[in-house]
Amino acid sequence: MKTKKLINAGADAVDEMLQGVLAAHPRHLYAVADMPRAIIARNGPRKGKVGLVIGGGSGHEPTFLGFVGKGLADAAAIGNVFASPPPDPIIACAKAVDGGTGVLFMYGNYAGDVMNFDMAAEMLALDEIEVRTVLTTDDVASAPADQRDRRRGVAGNVFIFKSAGAACDLLYSFDDVERVARHANARTYTMGVALSPCSLPQTLRPNFLIGEGEMEIGMGIHGEPGVAREPLRPADAVTDELMDSILREMKADRGDRVAVLVNSLGSTPLMELYIMMRRVKSRLDDAGLVIHTSLVGNYCTSLEMAGASITVMHLDDELQRLIDHPCDCAMFVR
Repeated sequence: MKTKKLINAGADAVDEMLQGVLAAHPRHLYAVADMPRAIIARNGPRKGKVGLVIGGGSGHEPTFLGFVGKGLADAAAIGNVFASPPPDPIIACAKAVDGGTGVLFMYGNYAGDVMNFDMAAEMLALDEIEVRTVLTTDDVASAPADQRDRRRGVAGNVFIFKSAGAACDLLYSFDDVERVARHANARTYTMGVALSPCSLPQTLRPNFLIGEGEMEIGMGIHGEPGVAREPLRPADAVTDELMDSILREMKADRGDRVAVLVNSLGSTPLMELYIMMRRVKSRLDDAGLVIHTSLVGNYCTSLEMAGASITVMHLDDELQRLIDHPCDCAMFVR
């Protein structure tokens, strides 16, 4: 069976979405002239400030374009559904936000994104724009701890981008912005569970199959295989399995502070997310950890996939200040 979507034509879905985003959020966003996939913050870029460019495939909204604004990302390059943006909009983003002190690229660790962002960086170097790159690798399920550089970037992007964006807004040096971005990524951990597939606008067909009574632990946000397919269990048991992996790797001391995100993969409602959040808090209380800030809702989705992810950032004094720094974006305000 084909799935049902409120679209006109699959091939037009991304561009029509972007037109709607710009119509809804003109105070925050604009697109580079003749480059509709290069989305820029109206109040972010300025002279002397390190520019922060994020980006990736569509279908994960509000990641990436929702996090473009003052105090967070200065621009986002947008690709097709689950596909990397090509170099041209990345270059347009970088040129639009270059304040003369360098541009930081941040995006999830996926082969297509790495190839196209690296190509853009090489072309920008010809125009004497210095670009550095920090990949996000928070997905605990996607590689062992001793191979962290192979991991995917998923919902932890929210906290990692937030930290780097605050450092840029506070006019940190390029070296310090890069340091903060790497530090934030190293202290952020995400585990997810998928309950049902999503379908791409072009195909209207499920992008993977899963049994009625099954769940998949650690599935990626594009449907990449997880670490275990198991019978679906009650929310507390599922949350415990995700938290066990995070806490085992995080190795925090009692009294440490954390930032928490309980994220819907698309169709999981707030009722279920808050049931999970209740258990997350219980587990963190038992570990002696203090929740400094928490987010619950749709932050990094996979179209209409059912399921959720839990992200925990292990805070220190600097990261706490950066997480608390005000930002004003189209879909994220703190």
